[in-house]
Amino acid sequence: GCMLDGKLYPFGEIERTENCLRCSCSRTEMHCCSLYHTPVRYDKNACRVFFNKKRCDYDVVQISDPSKECSSYSRV
Repeated sequence: GCMLDGKLYPFGEIERTENCLRCSCSRTEMHCCSLYHTPVRYDKNACRVFFNKKRCDYDVVQISDPSKECSSYSRV
């Protein structure tokens, strides 16, 4: 298998690691990519960004009311 962040994963495709990565593990190498997109171009005075590890995604919410999502932002 392959070691990543102290955890042993089996050879083959790994749909989701504990750190929200999708990986491919072989005898010679391991390739991973993130399952989430990072928020950019949002109003930093009106919005806050929180990583939701359960969903493997960022929440961009209003500072004044964290139950409401910010309506305008981009992701990369």
